[in-house]
Amino acid sequence: MSLYDLPEIKIKKLPTKLSSLELPKPKALKSRIFWSIILTILISSFFGFLAGSISGSYFYLEAKDYLNKLNANTKLLEPQIIEKEKIIEKIIEYKPYTSQEQAIVNAVKNISPAVVSIVITKDVINEKKEMGGGTGFIVSENGMILTNKHVVLDEEANYTIFLNDGKKFPAKVLARDEMQDLAIMEIEQETKINDFGEIILETFPYVNLGNSLELQIGQTVIAIGNALGEFRNTVSVGVISGLGRTVTASGNGLVLTIENLIQTDAAINKGNSGGPLMNLKGEVIGINTAMVEGAQSIGFAIVINRAKRDIEQIKKLGKIVYPFLGVYYTLITDNLKDDHNLPVDYGAWVGRNGKGENVDNPIFSDSTAEKAGIKTNDIILEFNNEKITLENSLAKIIQKYEPGDKITLMILRQKENENYQEKIINLILGEKTE
Repeated sequence: MSLYDLPEIKIKKLPTKLSSLELPKPKALKSRIFWSIILTILISSFFGFLAGSISGSYFYLEAKDYLNKLNANTKLLEPQIIEKEKIIEKIIEYKPYTSQEQAIVNAVKNISPAVVSIVITKDVINEKKEMGGGTGFIVSENGMILTNKHVVLDEEANYTIFLNDGKKFPAKVLARDEMQDLAIMEIEQETKINDFGEIILETFPYVNLGNSLELQIGQTVIAIGNALGEFRNTVSVGVISGLGRTVTASGNGLVLTIENLIQTDAAINKGNSGGPLMNLKGEVIGINTAMVEGAQSIGFAIVINRAKRDIEQIKKLGKIVYPFLGVYYTLITDNLKDDHNLPVDYGAWVGRNGKGENVDNPIFSDSTAEKAGIKTNDIILEFNNEKITLENSLAKIIQKYEPGDKITLMILRQKENENYQEKIINLILGEKTE
């Protein structure tokens, strides 16, 4: 047998009974198999859908429950987070340790919007040049400002007001006080449209004015100003060191003897001039005006009651006026009494200047003094029954009155035999303006 010949396999015939079985025909078999598969698929799909629905519902409910719990937990956490932030804010926020410190913080916060910086400019060779600066504070909603006269002494200069929020406005000088280092300015108001469509004028924050008659030595005071013309709203704190001081101050070409000043150890630097001196209630009780160079913590402020008079006169008259007697005089001291053999150690000696030197024509022409017959070398002892002394000078007393007031003077007049005689003179005070 060849290697490539396969062996012959003999297959026995099936039994007859087997051959008698009815086997399906090939076509019928295929049809049955097809529908069996379809049925299996349908049954599987039905049970798969049913199982998927049950499991999907289960997982949906579980997920929904989880999300609800998560949301609930989140909502519970939110107020806790806010409360924690509030706690942090309370920790960070500064809380004054004493009631005095709290009063200082409140006073500064309330008054600062009304404290202004004054910038002085002038045309120099066709160019505007900054010449200096000072401080002031707003005393009315229409922008009236109180400051020092020496700050706005130059009549040819331009003045610009800077508010604490950085806004700036041109301003003009309404009046300069003849006797005090005071001046009144006014912001040139701008127009604006309100919520009702009406055209109105700009309004401004303003300070509250106190009563300088209530001041006490040792009382805490706060000074605010444009220190050195550079540091706006600089705050310094001190006490009233003295009252009723008299100083001769100079600045910007002005020399002025000022009486009845407040002395304070609150730092007053150049540029602070014209700024407010206030009490712990936030009321302005003085206007910072001078400092002593070479000394430590010695500054002076004009009492606010003196400035109130100027403010009211500007509102009523449009100018500052003074009662005017019309004489040059000097206050008598013990030394002056001894040197000139005077009969008294008090009073105002007519015919001398503040240094005790003779003055030519000491009686002003056509003045109240001239009309009333006051003469050189008369000694005015009393002004309306008020004794004239170093502490209570004639200038201080006369400022309590208004032009047109009727006044009684008691004077000593020297006779030819060098004896002095008391004399009563009645007069009506005249008026002096800038």
